[in-house]
Amino acid sequence: MKRTVVINVAGLSSSLLGPHTPRINELADSVSRIHPVCPAVTCSMQATFLTGRLPAQHGIVGNGWYFRDLAEVFFWRQSNRLIQGEKIWQVGRTINTAFTCANSFWWYNMATDADWSVTPRPVYCADGRKLPDCYTQPPHLRQVFTRRFGTFPLFRFWGPATSIASTRWIGDAAMAIEELYSPVLHLVYLPHLTTSCRRWGRKDRSMEICGSWTKPAADCSTSSGTVAAASSFSPSTVFLPLTGRSIPTASCGRQACCRLKRTWGGNISILGPAGRSPWLITRLPMSMFARKGMWRGWPPCFARCRGSSTFSTHRKKEWGLGHGRSGELVLVAGKGSWFSYYFWMDDGKAPDYARTVNIHAKPGYDPCELFFDPKLKFPALTAGLSLLKQRMGLRTLLDVIPIDAGLAKGSHGRIPEDSGELPLLLSSDPHLLNSDSVAAQDVFHVILDHVFRE
Repeated sequence: MKRTVVINVAGLSSSLLGPHTPRINELADSVSRIHPVCPAVTCSMQATFLTGRLPAQHGIVGNGWYFRDLAEVFFWRQSNRLIQGEKIWQVGRTINTAFTCANSFWWYNMATDADWSVTPRPVYCADGRKLPDCYTQPPHLRQVFTRRFGTFPLFRFWGPATSIASTRWIGDAAMAIEELYSPVLHLVYLPHLTTSCRRWGRKDRSMEICGSWTKPAADCSTSSGTVAAASSFSPSTVFLPLTGRSIPTASCGRQACCRLKRTWGGNISILGPAGRSPWLITRLPMSMFARKGMWRGWPPCFARCRGSSTFSTHRKKEWGLGHGRSGELVLVAGKGSWFSYYFWMDDGKAPDYARTVNIHAKPGYDPCELFFDPKLKFPALTAGLSLLKQRMGLRTLLDVIPIDAGLAKGSHGRIPEDSGELPLLLSSDPHLLNSDSVAAQDVFHVILDHVFRE
Protein backbone atom coordinates (compact mmCIF):
# COMPACT_ATOMS: atom_id res chain seq x y z
CA MET A 1 0.00 0.00 0.00
CA LYS A 2 1.10 3.53 -0.75
CA ARG A 3 0.21 6.28 1.71
CA THR A 4 -2.06 8.86 0.07
CA VAL A 5 -3.54 12.22 1.00
CA VAL A 6 -6.65 13.37 -0.89
CA ILE A 7 -7.44 17.05 -0.44
CA ASN A 8 -10.91 18.25 -1.34
CA VAL A 9 -10.12 21.75 -2.57
CA ALA A 10 -13.57 23.31 -2.86
CA GLY A 11 -13.84 25.53 -5.93
CA LEU A 12 -10.45 24.71 -7.50
CA SER A 13 -10.24 25.31 -11.25
CA SER A 14 -7.54 25.72 -13.87
CA SER A 15 -8.30 29.47 -13.93
CA LEU A 16 -7.00 29.72 -10.35
CA LEU A 17 -3.66 28.10 -11.05
CA GLY A 18 -0.76 30.49 -11.53
CA PRO A 19 2.34 31.99 -9.87
CA HIS A 20 0.36 32.49 -6.65
CA THR A 21 -0.26 28.71 -6.29
CA PRO A 22 3.23 27.20 -6.52
CA ARG A 23 2.44 24.23 -4.25
CA ILE A 24 -0.58 23.05 -6.20
CA ASN A 25 1.24 23.75 -9.48
CA GLU A 26 3.53 20.87 -8.56
CA LEU A 27 0.56 18.57 -9.19
CA ALA A 28 -0.60 20.31 -12.35
CA ASP A 29 1.38 18.03 -14.67
CA SER A 30 -1.27 15.38 -14.01
CA VAL A 31 -4.75 16.85 -14.36
CA SER A 32 -8.19 15.48 -15.21
CA ARG A 33 -11.50 17.31 -15.37
CA ILE A 34 -14.26 15.91 -13.17
CA HIS A 35 -17.78 15.57 -14.55
CA PRO A 36 -19.77 16.36 -11.39
CA VAL A 37 -23.00 14.87 -10.14
CA CYS A 38 -26.15 16.93 -9.85
CA PRO A 39 -26.25 18.83 -7.60
CA ALA A 40 -22.54 19.63 -7.55
CA VAL A 41 -22.49 20.70 -3.90
CA THR A 42 -20.22 19.74 -1.01
CA CYS A 43 -22.13 16.86 0.58
CA SER A 44 -23.32 15.21 -2.65
CA MET A 45 -19.89 15.32 -4.30
CA GLN A 46 -17.97 14.17 -1.23
CA ALA A 47 -20.39 11.26 -0.74
CA THR A 48 -19.89 10.33 -4.41
CA PHE A 49 -16.11 10.38 -4.00
CA LEU A 50 -16.43 8.22 -0.87
CA THR A 51 -18.72 5.57 -2.33
CA GLY A 52 -18.22 5.55 -6.09
CA ARG A 53 -22.00 5.88 -6.43
CA LEU A 54 -24.45 8.49 -7.67
CA PRO A 55 -26.85 10.31 -5.30
CA ALA A 56 -29.57 7.90 -6.44
CA GLN A 57 -27.59 5.13 -4.70
CA HIS A 58 -25.84 6.83 -1.75
CA GLY A 59 -28.82 9.06 -0.90
CA ILE A 60 -27.00 12.36 -0.33
CA VAL A 61 -29.11 14.41 -2.71
CA GLY A 62 -27.82 17.76 -1.44
CA ASN A 63 -26.55 19.49 1.66
CA GLY A 64 -30.00 18.93 3.12
CA TRP A 65 -33.38 17.49 2.26
CA TYR A 66 -36.90 16.83 3.51
CA PHE A 67 -36.89 13.97 6.02
CA ARG A 68 -40.21 12.31 5.27
CA ASP A 69 -40.43 10.30 8.50
CA LEU A 70 -39.98 13.46 10.57
CA ALA A 71 -41.89 15.77 8.17
CA GLU A 72 -39.09 18.33 8.58
CA VAL A 73 -36.28 19.85 6.54
CA PHE A 74 -32.75 19.42 7.89
CA PHE A 75 -29.50 20.76 6.50
CA TRP A 76 -25.95 19.84 7.45
CA ARG A 77 -26.65 16.66 9.38
CA GLN A 78 -23.46 14.91 10.44
CA SER A 79 -24.05 11.17 10.90
CA ASN A 80 -22.04 9.05 8.48
CA ARG A 81 -24.88 6.53 8.53
CA LEU A 82 -26.88 8.81 6.25
CA ILE A 83 -24.54 7.81 3.39
CA GLN A 84 -25.90 4.57 1.96
CA GLY A 85 -23.43 2.01 0.63
CA GLU A 86 -19.86 1.02 1.43
CA LYS A 87 -17.40 3.84 2.04
CA ILE A 88 -13.90 3.88 0.67
CA TRP A 89 -12.27 2.91 3.97
CA GLN A 90 -14.56 -0.11 4.27
CA VAL A 91 -13.62 -1.25 0.77
CA GLY A 92 -9.95 -0.60 1.52
CA ARG A 93 -10.07 -2.89 4.56
CA THR A 94 -11.50 -5.73 2.45
CA ILE A 95 -8.51 -5.37 0.10
CA ASN A 96 -5.93 -5.19 2.89
CA THR A 97 -6.73 -5.53 6.59
CA ALA A 98 -3.86 -3.17 7.42
CA PHE A 99 -5.59 -0.31 5.58
CA THR A 100 -6.35 2.74 7.75
CA CYS A 101 -8.15 5.99 6.99
CA ALA A 102 -8.34 9.44 8.58
CA ASN A 103 -11.09 11.91 7.74
CA SER A 104 -10.32 15.57 8.42
CA PHE A 105 -13.52 17.55 7.86
CA TRP A 106 -15.07 15.72 4.92
CA TRP A 107 -18.77 15.82 5.66
CA TYR A 108 -20.90 13.17 7.44
CA ASN A 109 -17.99 12.55 9.76
CA MET A 110 -19.75 11.55 12.99
CA ALA A 111 -20.86 8.03 13.96
CA THR A 112 -18.25 6.86 11.46
CA ASP A 113 -16.05 3.78 11.43
CA ALA A 114 -13.11 5.61 9.87
CA ASP A 115 -10.05 5.13 12.08
CA TRP A 116 -9.59 8.83 12.92
CA SER A 117 -11.92 11.75 12.33
CA VAL A 118 -12.34 15.43 13.15
CA THR A 119 -15.28 17.64 12.21
CA PRO A 120 -16.92 20.87 13.47
CA ARG A 121 -19.41 20.35 16.26
CA PRO A 122 -20.46 23.38 18.33
CA VAL A 123 -21.91 23.11 21.81
CA TYR A 124 -25.52 24.32 21.90
CA CYS A 125 -26.28 25.69 25.36
CA ALA A 126 -29.71 25.74 26.96
CA ASP A 127 -29.68 29.55 27.06
CA GLY A 128 -29.32 29.76 23.28
CA ARG A 129 -25.58 30.29 23.08
CA LYS A 130 -23.48 28.41 20.50
CA LEU A 131 -19.94 27.66 21.64
CA PRO A 132 -17.15 26.76 19.18
CA ASP A 133 -15.97 23.18 19.43
CA CYS A 134 -15.17 20.11 17.37
CA TYR A 135 -15.88 16.37 17.40
CA THR A 136 -13.06 13.86 17.13
CA GLN A 137 -12.67 10.14 17.08
CA PRO A 138 -10.97 8.99 19.22
CA PRO A 139 -12.30 11.62 21.66
CA HIS A 140 -8.93 12.52 23.19
CA LEU A 141 -7.84 14.11 19.90
CA ARG A 142 -10.11 17.04 20.72
CA GLN A 143 -7.93 17.87 23.74
CA VAL A 144 -4.76 17.36 21.68
CA PHE A 145 -5.89 19.75 18.95
CA THR A 146 -7.29 22.33 21.38
CA ARG A 147 -4.09 22.37 23.40
CA ARG A 148 -1.88 22.71 20.31
CA PHE A 149 -3.99 24.93 18.01
CA GLY A 150 -6.65 26.47 20.25
CA THR A 151 -10.40 25.89 20.12
CA PHE A 152 -11.63 25.22 16.61
CA PRO A 153 -12.52 28.69 15.23
CA LEU A 154 -16.13 27.90 14.35
CA PHE A 155 -17.09 31.52 13.68
CA ARG A 156 -14.19 31.75 11.22
CA PHE A 157 -15.48 28.60 9.50
CA TRP A 158 -18.92 30.04 8.67
CA GLY A 159 -20.58 33.38 9.22
CA PRO A 160 -19.77 37.05 8.55
CA ALA A 161 -16.40 36.66 10.31
CA THR A 162 -15.32 33.77 8.07
CA SER A 163 -11.59 33.80 7.35
CA ILE A 164 -8.76 31.52 6.39
CA ALA A 165 -8.05 30.90 10.09
CA SER A 166 -10.42 27.90 10.12
CA THR A 167 -8.78 26.36 7.04
CA ARG A 168 -5.35 26.79 8.63
CA TRP A 169 -6.66 25.05 11.76
CA ILE A 170 -7.88 22.14 9.63
CA GLY A 171 -4.50 21.93 7.90
CA ASP A 172 -2.69 21.96 11.24
CA ALA A 173 -4.97 19.24 12.65
CA ALA A 174 -4.46 17.13 9.52
CA MET A 175 -0.70 17.43 9.87
CA ALA A 176 -0.96 16.40 13.52
CA ILE A 177 -2.85 13.25 12.48
CA GLU A 178 -0.12 12.57 9.91
CA GLU A 179 2.54 12.87 12.59
CA LEU A 180 0.69 10.82 15.21
CA TYR A 181 -0.81 7.99 13.15
CA SER A 182 0.46 7.99 9.54
CA PRO A 183 -2.86 6.81 8.03
CA VAL A 184 -2.72 4.96 4.75
CA LEU A 185 -5.44 7.23 3.33
CA HIS A 186 -6.08 10.73 4.64
CA LEU A 187 -9.07 12.78 3.46
CA VAL A 188 -8.67 16.53 4.06
CA TYR A 189 -11.24 19.24 3.30
CA LEU A 190 -10.00 22.81 2.76
CA PRO A 191 -13.13 24.98 2.36
CA HIS A 192 -12.12 28.62 2.46
CA LEU A 193 -11.80 29.41 -1.23
CA THR A 194 -15.45 28.71 -1.94
CA THR A 195 -16.78 30.86 0.91
CA SER A 196 -14.50 33.76 0.04
CA CYS A 197 -15.60 33.72 -3.57
CA ARG A 198 -19.27 33.83 -2.64
CA ARG A 199 -18.49 37.03 -0.83
CA TRP A 200 -16.04 38.70 -3.22
CA GLY A 201 -16.40 36.98 -6.59
CA ARG A 202 -13.44 37.00 -8.97
CA LYS A 203 -11.05 39.24 -7.11
CA ASP A 204 -7.33 39.12 -6.42
CA ARG A 205 -7.95 38.47 -2.73
CA SER A 206 -9.41 35.09 -3.56
CA MET A 207 -6.32 34.25 -5.59
CA GLU A 208 -4.05 35.18 -2.68
CA ILE A 209 -6.09 32.95 -0.39
CA CYS A 210 -5.89 30.11 -2.90
CA GLY A 211 -2.12 30.32 -2.77
CA SER A 212 -1.89 30.62 1.00
CA TRP A 213 -3.78 27.46 1.90
CA THR A 214 -1.89 25.19 -0.48
CA LYS A 215 0.94 24.69 2.02
CA PRO A 216 -0.85 21.94 4.00
CA ALA A 217 -1.30 20.07 0.72
CA ALA A 218 2.38 20.21 -0.10
CA ASP A 219 3.40 19.32 3.44
CA CYS A 220 1.12 16.29 3.45
CA SER A 221 2.46 15.12 0.10
CA THR A 222 6.00 15.33 1.42
CA SER A 223 5.18 13.00 4.33
CA SER A 224 3.10 10.58 2.22
CA GLY A 225 3.53 8.50 -0.89
CA THR A 226 1.20 10.53 -3.11
CA VAL A 227 -1.16 13.48 -2.88
CA ALA A 228 -4.26 14.20 -4.93
CA ALA A 229 -6.41 17.32 -5.00
CA ALA A 230 -10.05 17.06 -6.05
CA SER A 231 -12.49 19.92 -6.50
CA SER A 232 -16.06 19.14 -5.53
CA PHE A 233 -17.97 21.55 -7.73
CA SER A 234 -17.77 23.86 -10.72
CA PRO A 235 -15.64 26.94 -10.13
CA SER A 236 -17.39 28.84 -12.93
CA THR A 237 -20.66 28.95 -11.02
CA VAL A 238 -18.94 29.65 -7.71
CA PHE A 239 -17.52 32.86 -9.14
CA LEU A 240 -20.42 33.73 -11.44
CA PRO A 241 -21.85 37.14 -10.49
CA LEU A 242 -25.57 36.86 -9.92
CA THR A 243 -27.51 38.58 -12.69
CA GLY A 244 -30.95 37.60 -11.48
CA ARG A 245 -32.80 35.84 -8.70
CA SER A 246 -35.56 33.27 -8.76
CA ILE A 247 -37.64 32.87 -5.62
CA PRO A 248 -40.01 29.93 -5.96
CA THR A 249 -40.73 29.90 -2.23
CA ALA A 250 -42.14 33.40 -2.24
CA SER A 251 -44.04 32.68 -5.44
CA CYS A 252 -45.55 29.57 -3.88
CA GLY A 253 -46.46 31.59 -0.82
CA ARG A 254 -48.53 33.87 -3.04
CA GLN A 255 -50.19 30.90 -4.69
CA ALA A 256 -50.94 29.29 -1.30
CA CYS A 257 -48.99 26.20 -2.40
CA CYS A 258 -46.88 26.22 0.77
CA ARG A 259 -48.41 26.35 4.23
CA LEU A 260 -47.48 29.55 6.07
CA LYS A 261 -48.22 30.28 9.68
CA ARG A 262 -48.36 33.66 11.37
CA THR A 263 -47.32 33.97 14.96
CA TRP A 264 -46.68 36.64 17.60
CA GLY A 265 -49.61 38.79 16.54
CA GLY A 266 -49.02 38.17 12.85
CA ASN A 267 -45.59 39.80 12.95
CA ILE A 268 -43.57 36.70 12.07
CA SER A 269 -43.99 34.25 9.18
CA ILE A 270 -42.95 30.63 9.58
CA LEU A 271 -43.40 27.57 7.42
CA GLY A 272 -45.99 25.33 8.97
CA PRO A 273 -45.55 21.57 9.38
CA ALA A 274 -45.97 19.56 6.20
CA GLY A 275 -49.45 18.14 5.90
CA ARG A 276 -51.48 18.23 2.73
CA SER A 277 -49.39 21.13 1.40
CA PRO A 278 -46.18 20.45 -0.56
CA TRP A 279 -42.84 21.23 1.01
CA LEU A 280 -40.15 23.20 -0.78
CA ILE A 281 -36.46 22.90 -0.01
CA THR A 282 -34.14 25.43 -1.65
CA ARG A 283 -30.39 25.21 -1.97
CA LEU A 284 -28.38 27.39 -4.32
CA PRO A 285 -29.35 26.48 -7.91
CA MET A 286 -31.76 23.68 -7.00
CA SER A 287 -35.14 23.31 -5.32
CA MET A 288 -37.03 20.13 -4.47
CA PHE A 289 -40.74 19.66 -3.86
CA ALA A 290 -41.76 16.92 -1.50
CA ARG A 291 -45.47 16.28 -1.90
CA LYS A 292 -46.33 13.28 -4.04
CA GLY A 293 -48.69 13.75 -6.97
CA MET A 294 -48.97 17.54 -6.55
CA TRP A 295 -47.20 18.43 -9.76
CA ARG A 296 -49.33 16.73 -12.39
CA GLY A 297 -50.35 20.26 -13.36
CA TRP A 298 -47.70 22.96 -13.14
CA PRO A 299 -48.60 25.73 -10.68
CA PRO A 300 -48.34 29.23 -12.11
CA CYS A 301 -45.76 30.14 -9.48
CA PHE A 302 -43.00 28.54 -11.60
CA ALA A 303 -43.51 31.17 -14.28
CA ARG A 304 -41.14 33.46 -12.35
CA CYS A 305 -38.27 30.94 -12.48
CA ARG A 306 -36.95 32.03 -15.85
CA GLY A 307 -34.46 29.72 -17.49
CA SER A 308 -35.06 27.00 -14.91
CA SER A 309 -35.17 23.31 -15.79
CA THR A 310 -37.56 20.84 -14.20
CA PHE A 311 -36.73 17.21 -13.44
CA SER A 312 -39.65 14.91 -12.75
CA THR A 313 -39.36 11.16 -12.14
CA HIS A 314 -37.85 10.15 -15.50
CA ARG A 315 -35.31 12.98 -15.73
CA LYS A 316 -34.31 12.56 -12.11
CA LYS A 317 -33.23 9.02 -12.93
CA GLU A 318 -31.32 10.24 -15.96
CA TRP A 319 -29.38 12.67 -13.79
CA GLY A 320 -28.67 10.20 -11.01
CA LEU A 321 -31.20 11.73 -8.61
CA GLY A 322 -33.75 8.93 -8.55
CA HIS A 323 -33.82 8.66 -4.78
CA GLY A 324 -36.75 9.13 -2.40
CA ARG A 325 -34.95 11.95 -0.62
CA SER A 326 -34.90 14.09 -3.77
CA GLY A 327 -38.62 14.82 -3.63
CA GLU A 328 -41.15 14.57 -6.43
CA LEU A 329 -39.94 17.43 -8.59
CA VAL A 330 -36.53 19.05 -8.95
CA LEU A 331 -35.99 22.58 -10.29
CA VAL A 332 -32.57 23.72 -11.47
CA ALA A 333 -32.13 27.50 -11.75
CA GLY A 334 -31.09 29.09 -15.01
CA LYS A 335 -27.52 30.28 -15.48
CA GLY A 336 -26.85 33.41 -13.46
CA SER A 337 -29.71 32.75 -11.05
CA TRP A 338 -30.18 30.85 -7.83
CA PHE A 339 -33.03 29.99 -5.51
CA SER A 340 -33.39 31.92 -2.28
CA TYR A 341 -35.19 30.24 0.60
CA TYR A 342 -37.15 33.43 1.43
CA PHE A 343 -40.79 32.38 1.69
CA TRP A 344 -42.28 35.60 3.11
CA MET A 345 -43.43 38.61 1.12
CA ASP A 346 -42.84 41.30 3.78
CA ASP A 347 -39.34 41.54 5.31
CA GLY A 348 -40.93 43.10 8.36
CA LYS A 349 -42.63 39.76 9.01
CA ALA A 350 -39.61 37.56 8.33
CA PRO A 351 -38.91 34.75 10.83
CA ASP A 352 -36.61 35.66 13.69
CA TYR A 353 -33.85 33.36 12.42
CA ALA A 354 -33.64 35.15 9.04
CA ARG A 355 -31.23 37.79 10.39
CA THR A 356 -29.09 35.30 12.32
CA VAL A 357 -26.54 32.62 11.44
CA ASN A 358 -28.76 29.58 11.87
CA ILE A 359 -28.03 26.88 9.30
CA HIS A 360 -30.21 24.32 11.09
CA ALA A 361 -33.40 26.40 11.25
CA LYS A 362 -33.55 27.70 7.68
CA PRO A 363 -35.29 25.52 5.07
CA GLY A 364 -32.62 26.39 2.53
CA TYR A 365 -29.12 27.71 2.01
CA ASP A 366 -28.45 31.33 3.00
CA PRO A 367 -25.19 32.87 1.68
CA CYS A 368 -26.17 36.14 3.38
CA GLU A 369 -24.85 34.54 6.56
CA LEU A 370 -21.41 35.44 5.19
CA PHE A 371 -22.19 39.17 5.47
CA PHE A 372 -22.83 41.70 8.17
CA ASP A 373 -25.93 43.75 7.48
CA PRO A 374 -24.65 46.84 5.59
CA LYS A 375 -27.36 48.89 7.32
CA LEU A 376 -25.52 48.47 10.62
CA LYS A 377 -23.06 51.33 11.19
CA PHE A 378 -20.96 49.34 13.64
CA PRO A 379 -21.72 45.63 13.02
CA ALA A 380 -18.87 44.28 15.14
CA LEU A 381 -19.96 46.45 18.07
CA THR A 382 -23.60 45.37 17.60
CA ALA A 383 -22.54 41.72 17.62
CA GLY A 384 -20.35 42.27 20.69
CA LEU A 385 -23.17 43.91 22.62
CA SER A 386 -25.51 41.03 21.77
CA LEU A 387 -22.94 38.50 22.98
CA LEU A 388 -22.45 40.50 26.18
CA LYS A 389 -26.21 40.47 26.82
CA GLN A 390 -26.27 36.71 26.32
CA ARG A 391 -23.46 36.24 28.82
CA MET A 392 -25.39 38.35 31.31
CA GLY A 393 -28.32 35.98 30.94
CA LEU A 394 -30.49 38.35 28.92
CA ARG A 395 -32.63 37.13 26.02
CA THR A 396 -31.37 38.57 22.75
CA LEU A 397 -30.72 37.62 19.15
CA LEU A 398 -27.45 37.98 17.31
CA ASP A 399 -29.42 39.50 14.43
CA VAL A 400 -26.66 41.04 12.31
CA ILE A 401 -27.31 39.21 9.01
CA PRO A 402 -28.93 41.07 6.09
CA ILE A 403 -32.03 39.95 4.19
CA ASP A 404 -30.67 40.74 0.74
CA ALA A 405 -29.89 37.79 -1.49
CA GLY A 406 -28.34 40.14 -4.05
CA LEU A 407 -25.26 40.55 -1.84
CA ALA A 408 -23.88 37.11 -2.74
CA LYS A 409 -21.34 37.23 -5.56
CA GLY A 410 -21.59 33.63 -6.65
CA SER A 411 -23.29 30.29 -6.42
CA HIS A 412 -22.57 26.68 -7.33
CA GLY A 413 -24.24 23.37 -7.99
CA ARG A 414 -25.19 23.54 -11.67
CA ILE A 415 -23.50 21.24 -14.17
CA PRO A 416 -21.40 23.67 -16.26
CA GLU A 417 -22.13 23.87 -19.95
CA ASP A 418 -18.49 24.67 -20.79
CA SER A 419 -16.09 21.74 -20.31
CA GLY A 420 -13.38 24.23 -19.40
CA GLU A 421 -15.34 25.13 -16.27
CA LEU A 422 -15.39 21.62 -14.81
CA PRO A 423 -13.79 20.95 -11.42
CA LEU A 424 -10.31 19.42 -11.38
CA LEU A 425 -8.58 16.28 -10.16
CA LEU A 426 -4.81 16.56 -9.76
CA SER A 427 -2.27 13.95 -8.69
CA SER A 428 1.42 13.84 -7.82
CA ASP A 429 1.58 10.47 -9.63
CA PRO A 430 1.11 11.16 -13.37
CA HIS A 431 0.67 7.45 -14.12
CA LEU A 432 -2.62 7.25 -12.20
CA LEU A 433 -4.54 9.84 -14.22
CA ASN A 434 -4.65 8.43 -17.72
CA SER A 435 -7.64 10.37 -19.01
CA ASP A 436 -8.45 14.02 -19.61
CA SER A 437 -11.77 13.62 -17.82
CA VAL A 438 -13.25 11.42 -15.13
CA ALA A 439 -16.80 10.97 -13.83
CA ALA A 440 -17.27 12.04 -10.22
CA GLN A 441 -18.16 8.48 -9.17
CA ASP A 442 -14.89 7.20 -10.70
CA VAL A 443 -12.79 9.42 -8.42
CA PHE A 444 -13.46 6.70 -5.84
CA HIS A 445 -11.54 4.17 -7.98
CA VAL A 446 -8.76 6.67 -8.74
CA ILE A 447 -8.21 7.13 -4.99
CA LEU A 448 -8.03 3.37 -4.44
CA ASP A 449 -5.55 3.11 -7.32
CA HIS A 450 -3.34 5.64 -5.57
CA VAL A 451 -3.26 3.42 -2.51
CA PHE A 452 -3.09 -0.08 -3.98
CA ARG A 453 -1.63 0.10 -7.49
CA GLU A 454 2.07 -0.72 -7.52
